[in-house]
Amino acid sequence: MNDAHFHLVVNHFPIVGVVIGFLVLLSGFIIKGNQVKSTALFIFIFSAVAAIFAFYTGEGAEEVVENMANVSDTLIHEHEEHAEVFYAMMLVLGGISIATLFLSFKKFTFAKYGFIAALLLSVACMVMAKFVGTSGGEIMHTEIRSNADKAIEMDVRNSKSGDHHD
Repeated sequence: MNDAHFHLVVNHFPIVGVVIGFLVLLSGFIIKGNQVKSTALFIFIFSAVAAIFAFYTGEGAEEVVENMANVSDTLIHEHEEHAEVFYAMMLVLGGISIATLFLSFKKFTFAKYGFIAALLLSVACMVMAKFVGTSGGEIMHTEIRSNADKAIEMDVRNSKSGDHHD
């Protein structure tokens, strides 16, 4: 298993996990179930840990694919930019989830604000997950690229001018 393969294995967990966590947390609010809401927080924590692995395997994956045919430096750079934001947001969501679990287990009444914060942040994370997932998929999957010709043309222009994204 090379670095690109490992990145592909782990990068889906934070994206899918944040969606599942959101749905579980929302259902916990609907049925007013604290155990269901706590389960959602554990899902967010798992997703944040998975985001760490996905983020730190990205550089190795880049090394494997950057010189392959039809792989755009521009698309890789765009994916890196989205990944940095998503990674930071997932770490915050994981931190809020840990703090809220602690407050909830200690029966602090203001733990409810942590659950609300986790719900709202998970929505923002899902939006960012869409961008990071799509931009990552576009690197190798030409069939989903909406701007493939433009990105490859920009890479050709940049390589002629000596301008590279590092």
